Amino acid sequence: MKKMFVSRRTGRMLLAPVLASTAAFAAVLGPGALHAAAASDMLWVYSDPYEMTLSGPYEDGSAGPPQTLTILVSHDNTSTTVPAGTLSVDVSEIAAFADVNWPANCRPETATTAVCDTPELPGGGYASAAAIGLTAKADAPDASEGYVRYSAEAGGMTAWPGETRVAVGNGPALGLTQAASVTGLAPGAAFAAPVTLANKGNRTADRTLLTLFTSRGVKLRDPVPSNCEFNDASTGRTLLCVLDEKAAPGSYQTLPLSFRAKDNALFDRIDYSVQPYSEQALADQRHGQVFTSGTGAELNLSPASPTDEETNSYRILSVRATNTADYRLTGSQVSGAAGEVVQASVTVRNHGPAWVASLSAGDPAATVDVNIPAGTTVTAKPENCEARTASGGYRDEQLGAPRYRCFSPIYLTEAGAESTHRFIFDLRINEVIPGSSAASAIWNDAYEPPVRAFDPNLTNNESHIVVNP
Repeated sequence: MKKMFVSRRTGRMLLAPVLASTAAFAAVLGPGALHAAAASDMLWVYSDPYEMTLSGPYEDGSAGPPQTLTILVSHDNTSTTVPAGTLSVDVSEIAAFADVNWPANCRPETATTAVCDTPELPGGGYASAAAIGLTAKADAPDASEGYVRYSAEAGGMTAWPGETRVAVGNGPALGLTQAASVTGLAPGAAFAAPVTLANKGNRTADRTLLTLFTSRGVKLRDPVPSNCEFNDASTGRTLLCVLDEKAAPGSYQTLPLSFRAKDNALFDRIDYSVQPYSEQALADQRHGQVFTSGTGAELNLSPASPTDEETNSYRILSVRATNTADYRLTGSQVSGAAGEVVQASVTVRNHGPAWVASLSAGDPAATVDVNIPAGTTVTAKPENCEARTASGGYRDEQLGAPRYRCFSPIYLTEAGAESTHRFIFDLRINEVIPGSSAASAIWNDAYEPPVRAFDPNLTNNESHIVVNP
């Protein structure tokens, strides 16, 4: 199953659709945009969940269960604190089918709008701006839908407007609590991440389909359960599990999840989601790929006490291990006569023991500055390299530049073909200058945290392109 990875600034959200985020804009504007944005600051607003389905009345005619729409604000710059501000919310599009319960920090201005006080935001941080209670009206027609719209202001900044789709539907509404992030984990160590499954809908889910994605550096502690099937990819393992316990409206059940960090763990994550089981839902999650049945003990739900924690159908658990990954950079030596075009390359390789992956932010695992030797001109460059001036500034004219900034994929495995990424340039030799050499270097302050935080040997992160040695 292919996974979609979202920005670090929207990693708190769901797989898709992703609201406006720094990484989303960087994907449009080019790889350098993300790094340029970090020098300034922007305010963002989004919701958890990113869309919501309110359950209609129960079968006995009583009002459906209330749900909470949490609107959050965040900002980019990790070195600044944004003062308290305001959030403006408009619920006019859902007022006909939903009752709204405003929290204490919100002041209703009209029957359908309110202004909420938002807290101070630490450097690069995020916070809840409003937890709005929503309940479908007793006479709400099935399939009603509309948008809650909102925007925030703080520290002289105004966020791009956000919106959350709210609909009415009868059926189960399964959600999971959020397991706490894991940090400082030793490779090989086991850790538990139990979560609670709640049904906040108005119908029983006879069975539940659980989808788990464990990235390359983590795995289930025990053998894959017999009621699960799995598919492996270079970035990790996807598991599809069918849980037979019924989930009645208003019920809470514990899902016992236990994992182990592998020897290559460093920046990892676990994605987990639930939905009512159906053969079609299972087929959709397989995405036409081949899955293998597990052979271990069944994974089962057990009754749990009600919780006030928010639940969501999709969650992300961040796992950080204490480990290292040794990057090494290799240049090349080429020869040719004046007028000839030769191929020169710079290669970054991860020698492990950990793999390095930017699964949430989507940043390159390695950023490399490549200088071009004197006496040559670049006539063709890799697609994932952008031209720079000699001093490192961005240059519009992409060919013939004296310097390039190059970006690897978002992950480099600890072994195998995907541990290596090569940048190949076509160089026209304008003038034969024996031993003409130019340095290339990994940008050790890129990535989050920076390469120097996990690479134990920075001395091998520089190399040279040499022409006519």
